[in-house]
Amino acid sequence: MIDLTTFVEHHDGISVIRGGETVRAWNGIQYRAGMSAKNVNAKQLSMNIATVPPGAVAFAHVHVGFEVMLYILQGRVRHEYGDLLKQSVENGAGDFIFIEPGVPHEVFNLSDTEPVIAVVARSDADEWAHIVTYDRASGAVGEVLKPE
Repeated sequence: MIDLTTFVEHHDGISVIRGGETVRAWNGIQYRAGMSAKNVNAKQLSMNIATVPPGAVAFAHVHVGFEVMLYILQGRVRHEYGDLLKQSVENGAGDFIFIEPGVPHEVFNLSDTEPVIAVVARSDADEWAHIVTYDRASGAVGEVLKPE
């Protein structure tokens, strides 16, 4: 696991990451060095820039007990969501997305040539510690997803 503290400048209560390069991946999504309890004194928030590569899928999962907001900077994405993932919504650059705690969803990059790039903010400073798998066929919630 990469040491995310190496990317942060600390200035008496203000922390800064300059630029942020892609340094890790989780569930098919690549992440720049962002901020969370892993590298700043965050108690309730984390924030990253996420890239879903062309044609990639972030497999079905559920955020347990925390909210997520996204802002799409580039690309087109489809979320299949709800019970057995029977509903869907598509979004593109300039769209904001809010995902309530407990909503099963799976994320699809709709392009085979262009990545989806999004700002991701979570009301959980532990980032991925409270995300579990979801079986779209049975609706069963599984185990915590681990970073790649």
